[in-house]
Amino acid sequence: MTVLNAIFPIFTLLLLGSLLKYFNITNEIFLKTSDKLVYFIFFPAMLFWKIGSSEPDKTISLNLCIASIMAVIIVYLLSLAAIRLFRISNFQAGSFSQACYRFNTYIGMAIVMNTLGESGIRYFGILIGFAIPIINVLAVSTLIWHSGKKGSTGQNLKSLLKALISNPLILGCAAGILFSRARFSFPVFADNTLRLMTAVTMPLALISIGGSLSLAGLKHNTKIAFIASILKILLLPIIGFFLFKSFSITGIPFKTGMIFFSLPTSTATYVLSGQLNSDTKLASAAIMLSTLLCLVSLSAALLI
Repeated sequence: MTVLNAIFPIFTLLLLGSLLKYFNITNEIFLKTSDKLVYFIFFPAMLFWKIGSSEPDKTISLNLCIASIMAVIIVYLLSLAAIRLFRISNFQAGSFSQACYRFNTYIGMAIVMNTLGESGIRYFGILIGFAIPIINVLAVSTLIWHSGKKGSTGQNLKSLLKALISNPLILGCAAGILFSRARFSFPVFADNTLRLMTAVTMPLALISIGGSLSLAGLKHNTKIAFIASILKILLLPIIGFFLFKSFSITGIPFKTGMIFFSLPTSTATYVLSGQLNSDTKLASAAIMLSTLLCLVSLSAALLI
């Protein structure tokens, strides 16, 4: 029942988002607007509020972050090996590699909220604050290398640095950590305002994700998308599990990390592939396939 209680609401909202788009109740303008609202306002506010209201000594697990990043880097290296092994073209290489380790933040937060509550949200917030910059560096580096535009590397790296510094999720996490470490507390009116603001975050995010899921490209990219999905939702959780054991990570941090490893590919894979001359159809296929298959990986993570 734990698995059903945690996963059913998430996929119900994803399905609702897809149906709303199918019947033209929502459209591209709505989806883009809601994405911006969640990404720039509601989700950073949630991270700031949840992390900022926690006890400083209970918020950060350094071992959790180190082991998680190590697992991501190992899978990243495996994705580079798979590009050579399966002779994936330069045009598809960047999209493929991203699909092997990028994670869907919104689905992750929704699962953590349903299963682990406040403690899990704090650990997850800190973890993604560490992971997002590193994952973006890996993704952009690979996309640049295979794009055939190596002459513009400096400009791309400058843009990456600017994007990381101004990333709303990173800023929300950092502000929450500083607020918590300063031992400030939210006055009642601020606490109530943030609670009301962030209540809309997960439903809006999941409906938007559901509306953006597409079967476009899956027919012609099934094999490569499946390989990427296997690396993302099978090998990454297995590698992460053994690293957690070696680092003696247990309890809420362990459960949070296993959910993190088991998440489907992020929709940001599609966006970044389009920006840096890689295969958006493959990215779309990998997102769709990993979202369907993550039912298995998330169920296993919740049962461990």
